[in-house]
Amino acid sequence: MTAGGSGQQQLSLLHGWLPVAAQVVAAVVLLVAIGWRSRRWRLFWLPLSVALGAVVTLGVHLFIDTEGLSGDPAPASLWVWTTLTVGAVSVLIVGWRGIRWWRRGLSVLSVPLCVLCAALALNLWVGYFPTVDTLWNQATSAPLPDETQPAAVLAMRQARQIPPNGTVVPVKIGWAASGFRHRDEYVYLPPAWFSADPAPKLPTLMMIGGEFNTPADWLRRGDAIKTMDTFAAAHHGNAPVMVFVDSGGAFNNDTECVNGSRGNAADHLTKDVVPFMTSTYGVSSDPRNWGIVGWSMGGTCAVDLAAMHPDMFSTFEDIAGDIGPNAGTRAQTITRLFGGNASHYTDFDPMAVIARHTYRDVTAWYDISGSASRVLPAQTVAANSLCSLGNVHGMHCAVISQPGKHDWPFAAQAFTAALPWLAGQVGTPGVPRIDLPGPAAPAAPVPAPVTPAVALQASGGLSSPLPPPRSQPGSCRGPVRTTATAPRRGCAGGPIHLR
Repeated sequence: MTAGGSGQQQLSLLHGWLPVAAQVVAAVVLLVAIGWRSRRWRLFWLPLSVALGAVVTLGVHLFIDTEGLSGDPAPASLWVWTTLTVGAVSVLIVGWRGIRWWRRGLSVLSVPLCVLCAALALNLWVGYFPTVDTLWNQATSAPLPDETQPAAVLAMRQARQIPPNGTVVPVKIGWAASGFRHRDEYVYLPPAWFSADPAPKLPTLMMIGGEFNTPADWLRRGDAIKTMDTFAAAHHGNAPVMVFVDSGGAFNNDTECVNGSRGNAADHLTKDVVPFMTSTYGVSSDPRNWGIVGWSMGGTCAVDLAAMHPDMFSTFEDIAGDIGPNAGTRAQTITRLFGGNASHYTDFDPMAVIARHTYRDVTAWYDISGSASRVLPAQTVAANSLCSLGNVHGMHCAVISQPGKHDWPFAAQAFTAALPWLAGQVGTPGVPRIDLPGPAAPAAPVPAPVTPAVALQASGGLSSPLPPPRSQPGSCRGPVRTTATAPRRGCAGGPIHLR
């Protein structure tokens, strides 16, 4: 949601009166369009329309389950409106003859209204468009908040023109090393990046979205700009640089960030993106200053990339990811992603990869959605299995449960909660290191990157040295209950619950 948007644009598409009003209007129009009509209509054609809708809905349900598109059950309203949409189309076709013009008009109108309600139910499930504002910006390809062209950004840095907020830059990263053709990606530069020329060697977070995605999703739907600007303002302009990557190349191309039949996504992220960031924006190349944040499919990517490349990444946050690459069942995944090559699947299976390594200075924060009494079983098994195995092989990790569903609002909430830990962990200047939730265990400290970090004053731009970070956090080998403000130490055998 953008600041300064109109009241109409700020309307929620997930809660409040708008979704309810749309469903009421659609239901009334459909009922009037159906009408009482003849006995044959009531006993044959109308039940036939409903049955057809039910069959199509069952097919959609089976397709979603077979493809492994989500681990979070769909709301009942999605299946109801899918059935009613197909039924409305059937009513329009079979009931067209022998009725008055106004009922024909209502029959036509009922179809898009039912489609709208089905779309709202789908959006309620995935949280892709939280508000009318995000939907409008996507439909009109509106610029992102704080978006600035690359040339203007370089000119600002050379002039020591330090903006009050961070700046978002659309970038064209090549694909020479990977051969993976992708869409334009984005970089977030905090105010501290503009403090020196050449730029200070700040740490970097790679941001990866879900299965169906655009590179701007974290910025539009995950509210990452507002989250980072708020964090930077509280730390004198210091925050990690972020790169919002394209892991799919297209909205519906689920690569799971592997090298396979759908493209060499893993190579793009490691061989194209990382060198581009160090050479173009001068960020630190030290793996201790690189982290990954991933949501859903991106969470699986975060684990996989960090586990496979501890020489490139030292920190990751897995938000509601799977236990491994997932494009349906295991057999379907091997076929769809790896052309049937089971050994190639094993190369990208995080459990197998972790088992082959001994890690030093790799830390992980696993988020699962739900509550103390209801968490999604697949997420819980994945997070705890990966964390437990990682601990055996030298990773430090914690599993954190927070209220919410498997949707973008939960992803935004989880990222906001973990950001102070993430920023400190990758060595952001002026940001102290804090422990993972859970018991502390000693580990080797990770230095902040060497940088002329600045403390930006309200008047706009004086710099001063920042204090060194605190010691490295430890690991949680058995989760505990905790509050967001006052975590208790000690493990009690289940995920940590942030309330």
